Amino acid sequence: MVLADLLADAKDYTLLKGNTEIEISDLVYDSRKVKKGCLFFCVVGSRMDSHNFIEEAVEKGAAAIVIERDIEILPDITIIRTSHSKKLLSYLSAAFFHYPARVLTTIAITGTKGKTTTAYMIKELLEASGKVTGMIGTIGAGYRDVVIETHNTTPESYEIQKIFRQMADAGVTHVVMEVSSQAYLTYRVAGMKFDYGIFTNLSPDHIGEGEHKDFAEYLQCKSQLFQNCRIGIVNQDDEHTEELLKNHTCQIRTFSVEGEADLIARNVVCCQKPGFIGIRFQTDGAYQMEVEVGCMGRFNAWNTLAALSAAALLDVKPDIVKKVMYHMAVRGRVEPVHISDRFHLIIDYAHNAVSAESLLATMREYHPKRLVAVFGAGGNRSKLRRYDMGEISGKYADLSVLTADNPRFEKVEDIIADIEIGIKKTNGAYIKIPNRRDAIRYVIETAEDGDLIALFGKGHEDYQEIEGVRYPFDERVVIAEIVRELAGGRQM
Repeated sequence: MVLADLLADAKDYTLLKGNTEIEISDLVYDSRKVKKGCLFFCVVGSRMDSHNFIEEAVEKGAAAIVIERDIEILPDITIIRTSHSKKLLSYLSAAFFHYPARVLTTIAITGTKGKTTTAYMIKELLEASGKVTGMIGTIGAGYRDVVIETHNTTPESYEIQKIFRQMADAGVTHVVMEVSSQAYLTYRVAGMKFDYGIFTNLSPDHIGEGEHKDFAEYLQCKSQLFQNCRIGIVNQDDEHTEELLKNHTCQIRTFSVEGEADLIARNVVCCQKPGFIGIRFQTDGAYQMEVEVGCMGRFNAWNTLAALSAAALLDVKPDIVKKVMYHMAVRGRVEPVHISDRFHLIIDYAHNAVSAESLLATMREYHPKRLVAVFGAGGNRSKLRRYDMGEISGKYADLSVLTADNPRFEKVEDIIADIEIGIKKTNGAYIKIPNRRDAIRYVIETAEDGDLIALFGKGHEDYQEIEGVRYPFDERVVIAEIVRELAGGRQM
């Protein structure tokens, strides 16, 4: 594209040298990827300043350079100055890929917890309604059978627009994406206008070095979604909702558990039966019906309401809602794996004390005969996390099975020894089985009627990282293999 066309909708830039009537082959912000004819964006990061690579970029054939600070010598090519290179990159990326969001219905979800679950619920509801739907989030991006690897909950703006264009060209009509607070802090979604913006909840998180300086900044970043969407869907029960919406410019729809809102869940109860474990409640407002949701925990009532609020606005029929939600299973998020009517097996991503306590406390609400926890801890990470996870499991679980997670460059036995320090502060029973596959086989073989078994730490991951190598390890696959191995033995 011609640089002048790319800049047509952009703001906050000055042409320092050269002209904008030049062809641009690509947009690049990584000096290692510079190629002939590209526009190279110099970014000042916490670890690296890519202004130091301008000479290299020119030698590789960059047609123009974007800078955000003064440099000693201006090379003899087109130079553009801006306050924030990544902000300008976001505007130009949309133009470079011919504004794909304009032909897509875009649904953005923000919040401290529940983004992935809510996004997955909406995707399943829309697809069941015949809408070709893409998703971008924590567990990657994709549509139909296409999987696109990403490295952040919300990718960089160039990647977002590239994925949007790929989806639009493939016939996708709706895209559900998680929008993190970091996405607004670092301008990954600058200039983007979403059709729907959803707020799940807000609590202190992601505050500290390399993230947000304080809670006020965290909240302010979250709030920007509601100045950049057409319709906002918000959790009326969250204590920060009013402040979050202080400067909103969108229409607002609300959801609540028991309170007054556009969509309400009443009488939320935990329930289980052979082949099903989840929650049940009655909805009032946008939908009026009883809903059974195949996701454990009362907190999933809010995630369900967020998803159903969007579904109602997008004309998903009640019968589709009931069917989809009953069979709902979000990969790696309190995900049930049905292998027996005698006990329930759950996979979850909980990998620190806070998330482990939330998971195990939730499972306790289902009054299992035994609560069995199978977990490890990541290698080359804080020992305090291991102590705390051990203590939490010892407090909640009837039996803890200590095993491997991603040991990285540590010995599994050393990591387990650290977890033991925490668990010994409690009276909780535990055993050690360093090989995770063996640990899973053990809990399946020894399961008792009415048990609830949690395999946590891996969740959606499909690998184990050992000595710098990622080995295939999808717990769903491992479970299926173990069940086949045990076939012909005792009844599952």
